Amino acid sequence: MARTTRRRALTTLGAALAGAVALPATSALAGEQRHRPRPLWRAHAHNDYAHPRPLLDALDHRFGSVEADIFLVGDQLLVAHDATDLDPTRTLESLYLDPLAARVRANRGSVYRGQRGPLRLLIDIKTEGASTYLELDRHLRRHRQLFTTYAHGRVRPGAVTAVISGDRAARVPMQAQTVRRAFYDGRLADLVGATPAPASFIPLISDNWSLNFTWQGVGPFPDAERAKLRRIVSTAHGRGQTVRFWATPDLAGPARDALWGELVAADVDFLNTDDLAGLEAFLDGRRVGRAA
Repeated sequence: MARTTRRRALTTLGAALAGAVALPATSALAGEQRHRPRPLWRAHAHNDYAHPRPLLDALDHRFGSVEADIFLVGDQLLVAHDATDLDPTRTLESLYLDPLAARVRANRGSVYRGQRGPLRLLIDIKTEGASTYLELDRHLRRHRQLFTTYAHGRVRPGAVTAVISGDRAARVPMQAQTVRRAFYDGRLADLVGATPAPASFIPLISDNWSLNFTWQGVGPFPDAERAKLRRIVSTAHGRGQTVRFWATPDLAGPARDALWGELVAADVDFLNTDDLAGLEAFLDGRRVGRAA
């Protein structure tokens, strides 16, 4: 399969999730689309909520994936990195769900007008996983038309794909659902075993770079580690899953660029950063991370 074809399939949860709402093909619209910069589907805004304008700054930089950490407080899902930073006005609803719903309505069914790929919203649960997920599911149901949905063994694409990370206890209630508006963020351990979970449950494999590789972008990439990285990606892609690593170097400089370059060369699907402009410039300079 050609790389661009596989990239489109993988970034939409594999072939089962490919395709969102397309716009009418008028000549004026086609001309507008040709001149509009395409989304950087490979770009993942790690601590997205820490930017001055959560979600909106990442969208301005054309990111294809954003991450929000949540705490369950009463029946509210508050967005923060630490419990000491909780603010009752900073909810998942106000910072992410409501703005995304408004944008998708304005863009006729997609986050990026004229683009078929869904935005990925990675939701990192910081409080007890099962109870937090059940409350989160109620919030997602309020925007059911917005999200990619799994229902009775089939996946229906949406403008936004929610993927649940963080406290691993969320997995139990998620697996029990026959209908859900979210998917599960796997780990490298989920790639092994005789019966790994399918991409319809685990579309994304994420793990800590520093716990799996010694190389931090300085000097040559060890051959054994390069081979390991490519085996991981090949295995995940063979199952219709995408790959992301966190804890990669994120200070601007040659080491970060060298590591990002190896991730791109290995066909890793998402590059993790807090530097929105830096990753945008990197991907634009190499003409990668764009929709096909």
